[in-house]
Amino acid sequence: MSEQTKIIAPCLPQTSISYVLIIIILFLLSFLISGCVTAYNPATGRKETLFIDTENEVALGKDMDIEIQKKLKQLKEPRAEFRLNSIASRVASFSDRQDLSYHFRVIKEGGLNAFAIPGGFIYLNSGLMDIATDDELACVLAHEIGHVAARHSVKKLQATMAYGFLRNIAVGLTGKESAETVAQAVDLLVFNPATLAYSRQDELLADRLAVRYTKKAGFNPYGMISFFEKLKKEQNEKGPNLRIEILSSHPNLDERIKKVQEEIEVEPPRPKGRGFLDVPGS
Repeated sequence: MSEQTKIIAPCLPQTSISYVLIIIILFLLSFLISGCVTAYNPATGRKETLFIDTENEVALGKDMDIEIQKKLKQLKEPRAEFRLNSIASRVASFSDRQDLSYHFRVIKEGGLNAFAIPGGFIYLNSGLMDIATDDELACVLAHEIGHVAARHSVKKLQATMAYGFLRNIAVGLTGKESAETVAQAVDLLVFNPATLAYSRQDELLADRLAVRYTKKAGFNPYGMISFFEKLKKEQNEKGPNLRIEILSSHPNLDERIKKVQEEIEVEPPRPKGRGFLDVPGS
């Protein structure tokens, strides 16, 4: 190419470029908003706009559950499963969210962990079940059910994942793209220490909801406080490297105990807490 030869790129006026950008932005916004759902959430007491509706949340949860069961060994012990489901079904029946079914799994691990994922799937370690009384177990389950009712894991996905990830969920992609989407969600909500923690507000709300649900289900909400005391003991014995999902948030245990105590005192429970095998009125 000679020095005299020049390549002249087409040049658009600045106003035309701005107009094109506006059109693109409006198109993307309309594409995004078309999948949004705005509704009142009784668990949070607010109107909320969500990109992932209940149908897609449940579908994602089912796929995530399959992936989690591949990575974490599930305890298949009839008595433990009966105890878990007997308590959990009672508590879940008083959840503010009844537009999905709740599913409970026992993971065969010794740590005192429990966590929830989108779609109503809740997991507890067998080690937690071993040390928890029925009232304490009900409170832990109610806390995780509270996260589901408030859609905390869904909001976390919306806040941290790319638009393309969310759109994949909304349009229900299959095959490789679907598998990659599910793997990203599992990693974010279950296995990534950097993103495990809920916010301070989310944890305190889940604690308040746990008090409400356990009261209504006939369990003693003071089980939340006694369980926190057991976690404090575990923390003191095993040190700062102890990884427990229910502790992976900003409010420390002393603050959470104080807040739970205040919530209980708003409407004190009956003197006698009912375990899952107690007969009503006994």
